[in-house]
Amino acid sequence: MENIIVKKNITPGQFLYRVINYGGLVLLILWGMLGIPYKGVMASAQGTMESLLNGIVHPDLGYLANWTIDGLPFAIVETIAIAISGTFVSAVISIPFALLASQNIVGRRVSLVGKFFITMIRTFPELILALIFISVVGPGAPAGILALGIHSIGMLGKLFSEAIESMDMGVKEALESCGGSSMEVLFRAVLPQVSPELISYTLYRFEINMRAASTLGLVGAGGIGAPLIFAIRTRAWPRAMIIVMVLVVTVSVIDMISSRIRKGLV
Repeated sequence: MENIIVKKNITPGQFLYRVINYGGLVLLILWGMLGIPYKGVMASAQGTMESLLNGIVHPDLGYLANWTIDGLPFAIVETIAIAISGTFVSAVISIPFALLASQNIVGRRVSLVGKFFITMIRTFPELILALIFISVVGPGAPAGILALGIHSIGMLGKLFSEAIESMDMGVKEALESCGGSSMEVLFRAVLPQVSPELISYTLYRFEINMRAASTLGLVGAGGIGAPLIFAIRTRAWPRAMIIVMVLVVTVSVIDMISSRIRKGLV
């Protein structure tokens, strides 16, 4: 069976529109590339790459077997604890923000205010929040938990509100018509209906927070980032490589477990 190809004529206006669009995109990419000052490869690059490869082949297994507070297992456990605590804190706080941003719960005008607060929270990166909280509670895991907890509200609040706005309103309206109070509507109609999606989004955010928690140590907010940056700065590549290897395995295992649980929920 032969395929019939109908050639579509392009008007001069459409041609000019495409030239402006694609030409503008090319010029934007060129502008971005030319604006980067490139100084070439450093003289120490070859030595660094050789040391990196040597670190991969001969990782510091003694650091992995160190079960004291200065060892790698403690840093991994602390990183996981920061991710779990930050995610739990944000999930609980995100629910009132999500309700405030849901148009079918509070109306259009009030929901705009809720959406504005959620967007405002989302604009602050974790590292900036970690630096702020370090000046409040001092360096360590508490600053990391607060940074992850506050930053995650921006994403979870948005996803929670979208789940609430797309739910079936029949149960809520039926309960309201029977004289149910606001709290009864919330706990017997809204939350039971959207809870699988809320848990799924929370687990997804936990995967993200696990990766983010590993970088918070770079600014002194606890976790595995601190020994990693120290190993890199001192060019202790065998130690840096064993940290990276264990981190990759840990994050991969957590992602796999979380994905399986989320598939069973939604």
